[in-house]
Amino acid sequence: MKIGQINNYTDFYLEDTNIHPKSLSMVNEAQTELRVIFEGIDERAEYHQARILKVFNKHRISQRHFTGTSGYGYGDDGRDALDLVYQDLFGGEDALVRPQWVSGTHVISDALFALLRPGETLLSITGVPYDTLHDVIGIKDAVPGSLRDWKIDYRQIELLPDGNININEVKNELVDPKVKTILIQRSMGYSTRKTLSVSKIAAVIDEIKVIRNDVFVLVDNCYGEFTEDKEPSMTQADLTVGSLIKNPGGGLAPTGAYAVGTAEAISLLEKRLTSPGMGRELGSFPSGYGYFYQGLFMAPHTVAEALKGAVLAGKVFDGLGYKVRPHWKEGSRSDIIQSIEFTSYEQLISFCQTIQTVSPIDSYVVPYPWDMPGYDHQVIMAAGTFIQGASIELSADAPIKKPYVAYLQGGLTYAHVKLAIMKVLSVMLKEGFVQL
Repeated sequence: MKIGQINNYTDFYLEDTNIHPKSLSMVNEAQTELRVIFEGIDERAEYHQARILKVFNKHRISQRHFTGTSGYGYGDDGRDALDLVYQDLFGGEDALVRPQWVSGTHVISDALFALLRPGETLLSITGVPYDTLHDVIGIKDAVPGSLRDWKIDYRQIELLPDGNININEVKNELVDPKVKTILIQRSMGYSTRKTLSVSKIAAVIDEIKVIRNDVFVLVDNCYGEFTEDKEPSMTQADLTVGSLIKNPGGGLAPTGAYAVGTAEAISLLEKRLTSPGMGRELGSFPSGYGYFYQGLFMAPHTVAEALKGAVLAGKVFDGLGYKVRPHWKEGSRSDIIQSIEFTSYEQLISFCQTIQTVSPIDSYVVPYPWDMPGYDHQVIMAAGTFIQGASIELSADAPIKKPYVAYLQGGLTYAHVKLAIMKVLSVMLKEGFVQL
């Protein structure tokens, strides 16, 4: 059937995309039941869209801000205005937004080295950080260039069984004057815990600041932007950081990361960004900043599409008897990630490989587990994305270890995620993993 001859969308799905009829029916039924939840997600997106428009207008963003610079980058209006936009939008005293940061891990690393000195201690209060930070910190070994290599100590506090921060243990650790920086990871990462809401983060930081106002609090906000009404940077957090190839880039920013926080913390960070004495005044980007501004403008809508896709996946796989986190019935989500726990290695691999086949880019590629840099175990990653590694685009990651959990995230359009879920179910039916 040719596209121009389609009179019935169902026929197209069944014949031209090889979607199983039972898969199509189940996903459509789930979609209908989620209508109220989807409306709430769209309302929040409208709110954030209005906020962004207000900030753009306030700072008189124009075509000249899209133009890049070369060399040292002195007087880069596009770069400097982007800082002001993020500062205003995310509620900080100051902000840095730079394409020179290659990832969320990179900006977190710079932030840790900016805030800590030899002999001091970093305290993670959300358990073990995301895998790519292990070598940055030197959790297991004194990796050359790590915090441990620079004689900076590290301790961590596990979350309580209910997924909340153990504030009593945090208070006990704050007695030690060497504890100078506290790390909070908002998202679940490669874990089975709940993602922390902004309100819970705010309450913990408030208690910390009562006891030790001299302690820096750094929040890793990756995957969380625009999922709630507020951001962690609107609390007493000293620094809130994230990646531009996730939520705030809107699927258009080609690279980069951001940091929003107090004037003191940003002042320390800018010296790590370039060098002491130069700081934020340098840093050119010849390609220009158009996609950074446009991506941010698109971000609320894009995040909403990803969230609706995540909720749909959660409902469908919950209906099939799989453990899903968060549960689709939960209220406001705090990140775009949907985890699905499979019962076997084969199911996990099939899920990720099928997601790849429904990707717009590299759909013909077959992902396999491999020794990915920054991880201490093999990982399979399905990511046929326009921006390499962009987690705001539909992707699925899975560490190869028990329990066999896949982490589904992103989706530039809800329709793409829906189609991917239908295709996954169709393949799992064919392979005998599920019965409908």
